[in-house]
Amino acid sequence: MTTLATPDPVILIHGAWQGSWAWEGLMPYLRRAGIEAHAIDLPGNGVDGRAPQEVTLADALAQIGARITAIGRPVSLVGHSGGGVIASAAAEAFCEQVSRIAYVAGMMLPSGMTFGALQASLKGQPGYGAGITEHLIWSDAGQVSTVPAAAAREIFFHDCAPEAAEAAAGRLTPQGDGLRSIAATLTEGRFATLPRLYVALRRDRSVTPLAQARMQALVPGARTVALDTGHVPQLADPAALSAALVPFLRGES
Repeated sequence: MTTLATPDPVILIHGAWQGSWAWEGLMPYLRRAGIEAHAIDLPGNGVDGRAPQEVTLADALAQIGARITAIGRPVSLVGHSGGGVIASAAAEAFCEQVSRIAYVAGMMLPSGMTFGALQASLKGQPGYGAGITEHLIWSDAGQVSTVPAAAAREIFFHDCAPEAAEAAAGRLTPQGDGLRSIAATLTEGRFATLPRLYVALRRDRSVTPLAQARMQALVPGARTVALDTGHVPQLADPAALSAALVPFLRGES
């Protein structure tokens, strides 16, 4: 890659139970680097009034596609955690308008695989962890999950400042399984043609280092940089996350 004279705008895709607010700490760093950043709220996360159990991957892709159209030029995608599989699906769907993809402990899964299937394949191996799954509270119909604040602080935000962790845990919203337990259909001629960066998190208790390493093996070809943080570096250490992302987003080799 060569350095871009004007970096492409970036669309920041949050993970499950979160919202655009999750990127608030990172946004100033991207702007100072000259990168136009758009943190979106995925449908059904409490902002648009849609019932979370009614939202699907197709709804998220329609929203991302509309944002790409509104921006009017090629974009980079950054997906955190569960936002990673949505970023992959968006890259496949809008390949001509996407220049690159970065994953922040993101679910960089092979075509057709869910994260639940990946976790099942890792169970019993050294370093395996169920993450937040065993802590979830489910609706009666089993379509919507909620994260208890104490579990969020322990699994997601354990290395964040206590006040920040408390605030972030309180902002999590119910998540519909139609936008959580999902698989993307990816092809060699579209998704696989795009440059990718994987930001691995060494102290992640949600998407564990074991799971991160397995995804990198299953979907090879991404450049990798590792940070010594937990699951949400955009809150715990946004400066370090920015330093990891910016060279890639600027097209620097």
